[in-house]
Amino acid sequence: YMPWMQASYIMAANKEALQYLPEGADIDALTYDQLIEWAANAHEAAGEPKFGFPAGPKGLKHRFFQGYLYPSYTNGVVRTFASPEAVTAWEKMKELWAHTNPGSTNFSFMQEQLLSGDAWIVFDHTSRLANAFNERPDDFVAFPAPAGPTGRGFMPVLAGVAIPRTAPDMEASKALLAHLMKPETQIATLKATNFFPVVAADLPDDLPPSVKAAGEAVAKMSASADANPGLLPAGLGEKGGDFNRIYVDTFERIVLAGQPIEAVLEDQKGRLEAIMNETGAPCWAPDAPSDGACPVE
Repeated sequence: YMPWMQASYIMAANKEALQYLPEGADIDALTYDQLIEWAANAHEAAGEPKFGFPAGPKGLKHRFFQGYLYPSYTNGVVRTFASPEAVTAWEKMKELWAHTNPGSTNFSFMQEQLLSGDAWIVFDHTSRLANAFNERPDDFVAFPAPAGPTGRGFMPVLAGVAIPRTAPDMEASKALLAHLMKPETQIATLKATNFFPVVAADLPDDLPPSVKAAGEAVAKMSASADANPGLLPAGLGEKGGDFNRIYVDTFERIVLAGQPIEAVLEDQKGRLEAIMNETGAPCWAPDAPSDGACPVE
C-alpha cells in the first residue's frame, strides 16, 4: 500500500499581521505559545481579537482537536483524552480563545474571514482557504501548524493505492505505482484534484496561487523534524459523527461555557469509552497500537 496524494489543514495569515510575530519566532516553525503570543500582539494592535477559528456549525473544528492540539500536547487522541497533558492542551486552547474573534462560532470557511479582514491569523483545511489566496495572492501567507511539547501535530489526509497479493501481473502493477510516484505525475494529479504530492516535487509556476501556497505549507509541515501526524479516525463506522461530537462538546463546555477542564474530561471520558468499546476500533496514530478497542486511559 503506497500513499498517492495528500491534503491537510494548515495556518494562514494576512501579511499585515506578520509585524506582530513574537521576537525571534520563525513562522514555519512556530510553537503554540508563540501562536498565542502572536494572536495577543495582533489583538492589542488592532484593538479587537484577530485570530479566526472554524467553530461554526459547518466548521471542521473537531479535526483541529483530533489532529493538531491533542497530538501536539498528549501524543495521542483516545488513550490520552483525559490525561494531565490534555488538561494543559485545553488550558492553551482557552488562552488562544481569549484572542479569537468571538464570531468564530459562526465561521466555517476561514477564507471568508481572511478576505473580509475579520481575522488575520486562521486555521482551516487547505480547500477552505483557497479562495483567499486565489483572489488576493499577495496579501496572505500559508504556513505549518504550530508545535507543542509532543511535536508538531497535524492531520494528513491521505489517499493511497494498493496492490493485492493476488494481482495477476505484479511487475506491471509496480511499474504503474512507480509512475504515479514520479514528481511529474504527482504534479499532474495536483492540477487535476487539488491534492498534493507525497514525494519531493518542485511545484511549477503555473499553478493557482492557493495550490502553491498551501502545497509549500503542507510540505514544510510533513517534512518538519518534529512532525507528529494524527491520522483521521478509523474503524468507527456509523459512530464517526458521535466520536467527533465528543471533541466538539468538550470544546464548547470548556472553552465557550467555562466549565472546569478536569470535570468535563472525566464526564466525556465515559462517552468516549462507550463509543470505542461499541465499535471495537483499535487505536490509530499517534496513539500506541492496541489489541482490540482503543482504551481511554
